[in-house]
Amino acid sequence: MAKSNIPFQADITKIMGGFQFPMVDMQQIIAISQKNIEALTAANQVAVEGAQAFVRRQAEIAREAVEEVSSLVGEITAAGTPEDKLARQIELMKQAYEQALTNAKELTELAAKSSEEAAGMIADRVSSSLDEIKAVTKKGKKAA
Repeated sequence: MAKSNIPFQADITKIMGGFQFPMVDMQQIIAISQKNIEALTAANQVAVEGAQAFVRRQAEIAREAVEEVSSLVGEITAAGTPEDKLARQIELMKQAYEQALTNAKELTELAAKSSEEAAGMIADRVSSSLDEIKAVTKKGKKAA
């Protein structure tokens, strides 16, 4: 078996290798378990990368908001009459609200995408694992 990046693979092999089940090839069960661990590791990596992308985008949004506020302060103070300033502030508040909704939707979609991808990877592996275990147990019954 090829060397794996999973640090506790040898422990699984030792633990499960010591058990003898009639009609079951333990090496195949160990291989299935290793695939399960690799799938969980990959799904975890996807989740971590998704969280990192979320935080990066959130920081970009915050930076953009600070830059926008800085430029608008000067614009509001130069607006002219108090009525003009109030009208401009209301207009800017509406724009800020709409931008906040857009940003929230974007962040929600970003988080959902990585969560769905990680969950899909796990679901696919669970399904495959059950099929593999079923196949191993059928082979064992035929051998007996």
